[in-house]
Amino acid sequence: MNVAVVGRRPLGTTSGRTVTLAHGGGGKAMKDLIDDVFVRAFINPILAPLEDQARLDLSRLAPQGGQIAFTTDSFVVDPLVFPGGDIGALAVCGTVNDLAVGGAVPLWLSCSVIIEEGVTIELLKTIAQSMARMAAAASVDIVTGDTKVVPKGACDKLFITTSGIGMVRRGLALGADQVQPGDIIVVNGLLGDHGAAILAARGDLALDTPIESDCAPLHDLIATLLMAAPDTRFIRDATRGGLATVLNEVAEASRVAIEIDETLVPIRDEVKGFCEILGLDPLYLANEGKIVAIVPPTQANAAMDAMHEHPLGALAAIIGRAFDGPASRVTMRTLIGGHRIVDMLVGEQLPRIC
Repeated sequence: MNVAVVGRRPLGTTSGRTVTLAHGGGGKAMKDLIDDVFVRAFINPILAPLEDQARLDLSRLAPQGGQIAFTTDSFVVDPLVFPGGDIGALAVCGTVNDLAVGGAVPLWLSCSVIIEEGVTIELLKTIAQSMARMAAAASVDIVTGDTKVVPKGACDKLFITTSGIGMVRRGLALGADQVQPGDIIVVNGLLGDHGAAILAARGDLALDTPIESDCAPLHDLIATLLMAAPDTRFIRDATRGGLATVLNEVAEASRVAIEIDETLVPIRDEVKGFCEILGLDPLYLANEGKIVAIVPPTQANAAMDAMHEHPLGALAAIIGRAFDGPASRVTMRTLIGGHRIVDMLVGEQLPRIC
């Protein structure tokens, strides 16, 4: 929202084209930068007083549930803007999704930025406006934050840390330790798009690909799933480490074995080809708009029907199940009918992307 005043004072306007160390010095240049870039984009009644803390109305919490959910995350990505999103959209979606997978209704976010000297003001405005759009889409307010400027070379252009507060719906007890033998594993769509999109966007792999990031807020999809399958055991967004890491964490926490079927795991052909060229495994690629959910078998069909009706779950699929077997083991039935162990990623199979 573009406003001229906040509270009773006019908003400042920053001068120049790039961020300088003066913009981090605590004086007028800093105030004008914060006003022009962040306050204009994020303005809402809680942020408007611009105090050193956000003052939250507890009456908004009480009707939602019985527990407060609180999460924090930091975001680094290269490039800052990529097909399907940017670091700002990534920060809002990542924090909203971390709340939502615990069964929480996201309510408020904070935003802290570390900016490298020399970053353009135009780029900062683009990212702040992207954050504002994603926050509006997720029905959350960005209510407090912090800005630091560091000398050139002290960080990689821009780092963002966001924290989030939400209220957990009553009656939910989601957790990696809740899975039981017989439970069904579902995902809400194509896997690996975000990781492939970031690598392709860097332009140093000489690959021409139409792959876009799947970056999206998943709160509404998750609410839809939980209405259809109220006894859902577990939900997690498959970010760094991808599907394989999530399944290994579940198998270890619940002391169950997990098997997935390669023919059922939804991965677009472009991502498969991308991975074959680079020698990567798509099971470990990061996602920013995909969940892994585990539901009791009696509610699996209802869960799938509900997800298929949602725009972010149209390609949802059942990909496997939990069973009694060697505890903490994850396996995949391959295309040729054999089995391979899907282990936790050791180290990194590709550069840091989120």
